[in-house]
Amino acid sequence: MQTPESRAEEPKRLAADGPREKIVAVAYELFARRGIRDVGVDELIRASGVAKATFYRHFPSKDDVVLAFLEQWYLERTAAIQEAIARHGTSDGAAVLTIFDVFDDWFRQGAAQVGSFLHVMMEMGPEHPLGKVSIEYLDKTRQEIAELAESAGLDNPDDFAWSIHILLKGAIVAAAEGDPHAAARAKAMAALLMDSRRS
Repeated sequence: MQTPESRAEEPKRLAADGPREKIVAVAYELFARRGIRDVGVDELIRASGVAKATFYRHFPSKDDVVLAFLEQWYLERTAAIQEAIARHGTSDGAAVLTIFDVFDDWFRQGAAQVGSFLHVMMEMGPEHPLGKVSIEYLDKTRQEIAELAESAGLDNPDDFAWSIHILLKGAIVAAAEGDPHAAARAKAMAALLMDSRRS
């Protein structure tokens, strides 16, 4: 059974004090649940309760709102993972497996934003500016995994990170399909892969 200390925090809601924050908070919810193309500027303006002129003063285009949404999710996701990793250390590879526990919690909470980078890249395409930014964030995550693998003394950390990233992305898709054990299954495969990479 998980304790409050071992449980990953739910992705935090944004504080919505000013107009910009209100817009991003609304976008955070709508984009995560419905995708980028399905949510228009008029709906963002209406849902955030700001004037059209105010919206465009902060975000000249819808793409600018999407960029703010992606940045916010990256920061919140990274903070939650780093907090979980800090409780386990990095020397024996446990930190890599901890990432799957964090994702498992988010899947169970129904946190739709977990797959945001993957969804935006697939929805907009890898050549679209938003798709390119999503790929950059995915690459940052993969680099972080490679650093954890190197700290754990695993062979070929970069190649290992690609494999772990494939497992994470597969778990996101499986969870969206309704598999309640997607993260746990991926974690078991990651443990086997980790054992094969120990020097």
